Amino acid sequence: MTRFSVLDLVPVVEGGSTGAALADAAELARTAEGLGYHRFWVAEHHGMGGIASAATAVTIAHIGQATSTLRVGAGGIMLPNHSPFVIAEQFGTLDALFPGRIDLGLGRAPGADQRIAQMLRKDLMRAAESFPNDVVELQALFAGDPRLPLQATPGQGADVEIWILGSSLFGAQLAAMLGLPYSFASHFAPAALDQALAIYRERYTPSERWPRPHVMAAINVIAADSDEEARLLGSSMDQAFVALRSGTPGRLKPPVEGYREGLPPQALAMLESFREASAIGSPATVRAGVAAFLERTQADELIFAGSTFDPAARRRSLALTMEAVAGL
Repeated sequence: MTRFSVLDLVPVVEGGSTGAALADAAELARTAEGLGYHRFWVAEHHGMGGIASAATAVTIAHIGQATSTLRVGAGGIMLPNHSPFVIAEQFGTLDALFPGRIDLGLGRAPGADQRIAQMLRKDLMRAAESFPNDVVELQALFAGDPRLPLQATPGQGADVEIWILGSSLFGAQLAAMLGLPYSFASHFAPAALDQALAIYRERYTPSERWPRPHVMAAINVIAADSDEEARLLGSSMDQAFVALRSGTPGRLKPPVEGYREGLPPQALAMLESFREASAIGSPATVRAGVAAFLERTQADELIFAGSTFDPAARRRSLALTMEAVAGL
């Protein structure tokens, strides 16, 4: 049986606050847990007024405290921004607080534009080049490798599930080489999806924890009572993507009737490309879309993205979606 999970951007809505966004994220996680979703991930983004999860480990602790059985974690931590030692301490602490429930998805993008390098006092190009070595070092820190000059406490011996994230072929190759599970960011960058999954599976090297390749793919899902209502709810996400690609990101805006029809052709084409991995509509439409995506990817797990201006609409979407995909 395929597992279904939730990716939440912890959106700050227009007219809202960071505190409200974090409270809504906790409520969404409680809803996901009650509905039987497997994981709840948040991601590291910096300098974006519409996303409240920049301090990702702190956000995960907040969500972990609001739930009891749901796996919680990062989808992901942008490792070039950090020392592996510090991440081992942070996620070792999370594992101590919420044993057996912590996931650590690792990416090599900065999670912002190049201004973040200045603010973090980091040479991110060089750090990205060392990403494979940093992943191996992080594994060694959790394992308590005696060759390390200093053990991470907390961190040593932590039961943290490590994933490699990607939207290109690089992450697929690294995950295959290290025998780690792989999550593809097809919810915003679907172009290399099929090739990346093929490479990962073909080149996979079995590991003790993961004897077989294990794939999770992301898809935008918004379910409502009708296709028309779902498309209207989805217009907030559409606006956010167009604003981001236009260099004007901001807080999540209210839905706009007929938003896509008013876009210029170039912007509409860009949006259509982004929305390739999407299932937005009534429960029947969502079931058909998710089933087709699952058939395409043969993924072991799917993770559902998709922000709505009204947090209650996202919670209802999760409920309708879980009913719709039952048995897939």
